Amino acid sequence: MQESIRIEQIRIEFKKAFGIAPSFIARAPGRVNLIGEHTDYNGGFVLPVAIDRSILIAVAPVIGVRRFELVSLEYNDSVTFEPANLEPVVGKVPLWANYVQGVMWALAQKGLLDLNEPPGARLLIQGDVPRGAGLSSSAALEVASALAFLHLAGSSFEQVQMARACQKAENEYIGVKSGIMDQFISAMGEPDSALLIDTRSLDYRTIPLGLEELGYKIVAVDSAVPRTLAGSAYNKRREECEEAAKILSKQLGLPNRSQLRDISLSDFNEQAETLPETLRMRVRHVITEDARTLEAIERMQAGFTNPANLRRFGELLNASHTSLSDDYEVSCAELDLLVDLAHAVPGVIGARMTGAGFGGCTVNIVAANSLPDFEEKVVQEYRQRTGLNAQSHICKAVRGGEIV
Repeated sequence: MQESIRIEQIRIEFKKAFGIAPSFIARAPGRVNLIGEHTDYNGGFVLPVAIDRSILIAVAPVIGVRRFELVSLEYNDSVTFEPANLEPVVGKVPLWANYVQGVMWALAQKGLLDLNEPPGARLLIQGDVPRGAGLSSSAALEVASALAFLHLAGSSFEQVQMARACQKAENEYIGVKSGIMDQFISAMGEPDSALLIDTRSLDYRTIPLGLEELGYKIVAVDSAVPRTLAGSAYNKRREECEEAAKILSKQLGLPNRSQLRDISLSDFNEQAETLPETLRMRVRHVITEDARTLEAIERMQAGFTNPANLRRFGELLNASHTSLSDDYEVSCAELDLLVDLAHAVPGVIGARMTGAGFGGCTVNIVAANSLPDFEEKVVQEYRQRTGLNAQSHICKAVRGGEIV
């Protein structure tokens, strides 16, 4: 559905729910990561795009009341809270509301919001980012909430600071030790472009995609295998990487705070046998994934009008999936099936799982004239084989979060 229509609808729903019109609407998009998976919490490089699926939060202040009333249209649920009672206690309210409250708490912790400043408010939340699909509905909710609270209070802020506060909410209030990528791209995405993000320095570059002009689309396929990051092996992977970084740093004489990003491929190859097998596999993925991401940028900047560059870009995506499945072990049989089916369709340049894994989505670069074949031979075939109701989403790169 067009966003302009959704914005008008949420205004109508707000009036139905609260009897007044909203003062403003905060919007933040979900994301698809093209390449650079499970590298962000290792200080590495990522290449996400903000997509045309978003969370909208309509807001009206309530003067003289220090209470926030949240209503979610998706969950058909409501929660009321007061800023004075915010604590990072996972599960004390429905999880969707935990994200909103956690953002207010984190903004205060980061010094971006004085909890005595904003008036109380009524907030109505609606989203079309598929939940549990690996398209970062949680980060979109966090960024939209941050924009809503900061705008309500009239606070000045930098986008990067806001993204870091949203990450803090995810890490410390929700309990998922995610990196910065999802919140960063939701806050700072650019139309028709990806962002190359150095997740350690937070330097970033806008990289024009150049796919639409050549007749290619970014297609995300939701496997319909749900996954909850807090209950998955996601945090375990991070712990494994941190353990491996400590071991290798000591062996190589690097500073104690070094990350896997600091380990060269040649140094890893020399020291690989000193690591337990599981850690060796994890490190190999992270180091080679960073290399794939940087090569992907080179191919994009050299131009996809050269078919060799586009072909190599697809090969890098394919290699990323193999690494995530074999070395990092965050894929699953269903994601592997989606990727295998995609490889058999002419016009598919590359395919891989995207997001944290253990279910969720694949990302595919598909020729526009191959979309009907893709739908039949990938999505429908997958449904027949698994009994799961997979859904495809043609994604367009859009601007990051804003007040609309």
